[in-house]
This record gives sequence, structure tokens and C-alpha cells, in this order.
Amino acid sequence: MYSLALVYLEGTKPAGRLNALWEQMSNRSGKSNCNSFEIPRSQETMDSLKQTTEILLCLSPVEVDSLKEGINFFRNKSTGKDYILYKNKKHLKACKNLCKHQGGLFIKDIEDLDGRSVKCTKHNWKLDVSTMKYINPPGSFCQDELESGVDGCCVTLFLTDYINLSLCKEHEVVEMDENNGLVLIELNPPNPWDSDPRSPEDLAFGEVQITYLTHACMDLKLGDKRMVFDPWLIGPAFARGWWLLHEPPSDWLERLCKADLIYISHMHSDHLSYPTLKKLSARRPDIPIYVGDTERPVFWNLDQSGVQLTNINVMPFGVWQQVDKNLRFMILMDGVHPEMDTCIIVEYKGHKILNTVDCTRPNGGRLPEKVALMMSDFAGGASGFPMTFSGGKFTEEWKAQFIKTERKKLLNYKAQLVKDLQPRIYCPFAGYFVESHPSDKYIKETNIKNDPIQLNNLIKKNSDVVTWTPRPGATLDLGRMLKDPTDSKGIIEPPEGTKIYKDSWDFEPYLNTLNAAIGDEIFLHSSWIKEYFTWAGFKNYNLVVRMIETDEDFNPFPGGYNYLVDFLDLSFPKERPSREHPYEENCSVCSRFLSFMPSALATTGNYFLPPRA
Repeated sequence: MYSLALVYLEGTKPAGRLNALWEQMSNRSGKSNCNSFEIPRSQETMDSLKQTTEILLCLSPVEVDSLKEGINFFRNKSTGKDYILYKNKKHLKACKNLCKHQGGLFIKDIEDLDGRSVKCTKHNWKLDVSTMKYINPPGSFCQDELESGVDGCCVTLFLTDYINLSLCKEHEVVEMDENNGLVLIELNPPNPWDSDPRSPEDLAFGEVQITYLTHACMDLKLGDKRMVFDPWLIGPAFARGWWLLHEPPSDWLERLCKADLIYISHMHSDHLSYPTLKKLSARRPDIPIYVGDTERPVFWNLDQSGVQLTNINVMPFGVWQQVDKNLRFMILMDGVHPEMDTCIIVEYKGHKILNTVDCTRPNGGRLPEKVALMMSDFAGGASGFPMTFSGGKFTEEWKAQFIKTERKKLLNYKAQLVKDLQPRIYCPFAGYFVESHPSDKYIKETNIKNDPIQLNNLIKKNSDVVTWTPRPGATLDLGRMLKDPTDSKGIIEPPEGTKIYKDSWDFEPYLNTLNAAIGDEIFLHSSWIKEYFTWAGFKNYNLVVRMIETDEDFNPFPGGYNYLVDFLDLSFPKERPSREHPYEENCSVCSRFLSFMPSALATTGNYFLPPRA
């Protein structure tokens, strides 16, 4: 986490004051020269770490004088980063121009007559800049912000996990005169992984081995300990929407049973697989499982699942968890979905393994550089948009171009992230799924995913990072690869003739479970189905959608639900309104399954998609 500081300085050369500014805010004893200064971490830890500052935006005195009441947009031309300043008489608020949902850019909301809100260009989320709260959908996020009162000469900084401080002129932290300019500064707290730093030690061959099983599941041998990431090895994810692309090694259950600890990153069922955990718990119900302390608990549905696990450990973020003298790990939250998503750093004898999993902006974008091994998602295709829409602009050509553009954006983002972090080795994973059920044939054919080899080739064009495209059962020997990336024994591929891709899936037992749920009471009342949209809270948008319940072949379900949703006032009219409005029919998702999968679907803007596309 970081804090944004809005500081008034003289109009010339503010950059030279940054280090002095920080030193005046905090002395070595941890006490403040300011009105307030809070450090929740131990003082010994904080003293050993370096605080840093970075100028995000500079405004000249002329630009400060020309700030208008309400919303002001600014761009740092040298970095290309965008910011929003909100002025209310003598008070200022500032934030990065970056939507917390999926990183979209905000623009002025022309429907807001009060001039307080901005609208995201990606999914039409709305942010009230005067309060820094998202108003559509309501109750979702608060924007990281700086609130600055400039009445007199006091500047107040807020919102960081590490510090809360106030600066005043009488402390001579900032010199001011009648020609003041304005500087937006990022105050970076110490990186938590730098606490108690350890120098890398030599690794014996075979001492650290990483074996790919399927999708996001890795089996790590770390000295005499074994750790497993996100075991999804049987059954579907997201009801019956996703199935494993790769055939897991035949000994996958034995591998899980031998693990000393398992890390599960978040609640999505391609990472938290109850069918897999049910098999495991029958053999080892007390296996230690570690999850982050997210607002939405990872195991929120454990009691209803029938899975018996007795050793689930919820860990705080940003704190080293010591396993033995050589092995420790640290769980970090996502900057976009902190309520749900996490990532992890595993360190063995000073060598770090970074797994960002599905995080949209892991740890707010601040990650360790030059780690031994980095792994992340790459594929895209988690969203049902636009494949599940038809009519209007949603032609096959439009959808194909949209998907191609979105996949390219993700590919470039991942390649740039790897270039910035410069890990010794990079592995794309957590994207090996397929829509294999026959009813999803159209989705499978149109929902094109990124190719891991294409990503790795792009990375190699722009950096010296070694890449690894894993196959199930393949093992990377970290000691060998760090010593000599060309060592033929550095990566041991599965034996010749090993089945890599699945060509059949056991649909029936899982579909029987889903079909049995359709008789539950919640599906008997249409008002309960509509409650989903009311809960999501998206409105004040001129769009009307007709929801049609269909069978597996997308034919209208006999006696099924067929209703309109008017997102202008979030009502459910019997007929389309007489005003001019965009109109779409969504016949691709059975509304019974829509209610059955509330964790997999969210209303975002003018279409429906999983929370993290």
C-alpha cells in the first residue's frame, strides 16, 4: 500500500525537497515532528527499512490558480499517468485516475448535474470524487485518495496502512509563499518482504523443485517440505462452465496428501475446488491450508460443501510466516479486488518465488524485483462477455474483434510486468481451462484464449528472462536453472507418451448435483431471482435487457422466467419503456443457474461477467 501526498511547495524545483520532506516527517525514534504519526508495525522493523517518495504530478502556480471548482483532470506528460483533483472552495481531494474494478480510465459523467462524479470508460462504474466512494454499483469500493485542507497552511494526508500524518507550516516541513505551486507525491512505505532480508544461498541440485500439475496448481519441493498451490484436479469450475484442459499426473492425490501446507489464493472454484478437496479431506482432513484474511472469506461455503477440513489457517497480509529455518511465505492482497484476491511470495534460503495468481493489480502494483521464479495468469477469457450477447452491435465480427483486442491488451500487460520485475524465470499458468461441455460449444469456439508460448516469445523479445511453458508432470529444478538456464536437466519433461490434454470429462455426477439444486426453494419465486439485480445495485444507465431462461440448447425453458430489467431506475417493467433506449436480449444463461452462481457473476456496466475478467 502507499499514500498519496498533496503538498504545496514553492513553484521552483520541488523534487530536491523530497528526501528532506520525508526526514522532517519522521525521525529515527519513530516520533513525529507533525501533529500525528502512527506506525502499526514494530519500530525495530520500520527503522531497518527505507521510506521512499516519488513525484506523481507537478502543477505550476498558474495551473493551481486556474483550478476550477469541482472535478479537474490532469496527466503527467512524462509518465502518461492520469490524476483527478477535486476542488471544493479551499479544500482539495486527489486520486489516481484508475478505476478499482478493472483499471479503466475515468471521464466526466455528463449525467451528473452536480459535477461530483466521474464514469469509467470500461464498464461505466461511477465514482463520487467528493467522497471518493463508488456510487454505481453502490457499496463496492472506496478510492484510495488524498484529502487536503488548504485553509491557512495545513496539509493533511490520509489513507495508508502504515502512516497517518499531518503537516503544518510552523513545523517548517514545507515552505510556502504567495507563489505556491502544487506537487502530488507518493509516499511509499517499506516493502514488507524486505523486513528481515536474507541473502540467497547456494541451492543443491534437486533441493528446490517445482512440478506443474494443472491450471494454477503447482507442487513445490522446498528442502524437506512440500507446498501446493490452488489444487483444482478434478471436476468443473463455475458450475459446469470450465473444465481442466490438461490431464493431471496420475499420482496427483498422493502428491496432495504428502504436502506440508497448501495455499489457496481465493474463493473462485478454479482455485478453491471442493471436488478436489473432498477427495483430499477423505485421506487427510487435518492437512494445513493457508488463506489470506480477505473480507470475503475463502471458505465461506465450507459448511454447506460437506467437505471436512479441520486445519484452515487465515493469515494476515504482508507478514512473513516462518515454516522452518529456511522456508517462509507471505500473502499479499490484490489492489483491485482486496476483498477477495490474494497472491503469495515463497522464500527458501533467500530465493523468492512470486505467484501473482489471478490478481488484477497484485499488492497495488508494488512487487519484488529479480525474484528467482515468477508465475502468473495469462489466458484471459474468464468473462462471458460478449459471447453471451446477440443483436444490436453484437455481430460475430464485432465480438471477434473485441475479444482479439482484449486478449492483446492482457498479453502486453503481462509482458510489460515481467519486463519491469525482471524475474530470473517466468512461468505462465492459471489459464489452462476449456469450455468442454457440449452446450458450451459456441463459447468454446469464440472465447479465444491467449497462447502461453506467444506470451513467452513476447517476453524474450524484450528481456533476458528465461521462460517456462509447463506441461502436466514437468519439473523445474530451481538450483540447476539459476546456475545454468541451458542445463538439459534444469527442466524435466513428463515421459514420452504421457497424456497432456484431456479428451474426455466425466460430466454426469457433477451435472446431477447441479440439476438437483434446481428444485430448491430459492428457484421457485421469480422475485428472488430478480433480487440478484437489486443486490448488484447497478442503475442510472439507459439500458433495457430481457432475461430469458433457456434449456441447455438455449431454447426458452417451458414455463421459465422471461422478464425485463430497466437499468435506468432498476425496475422490472412488463413492457419495454416508450423512451429511446438500447435493448438487448440475454438468452444464454439459464436464470436458475444465474441465481445458483452468485459468486461467479456480477453486474458491471451494461453487461454481465465474472468479477475479474
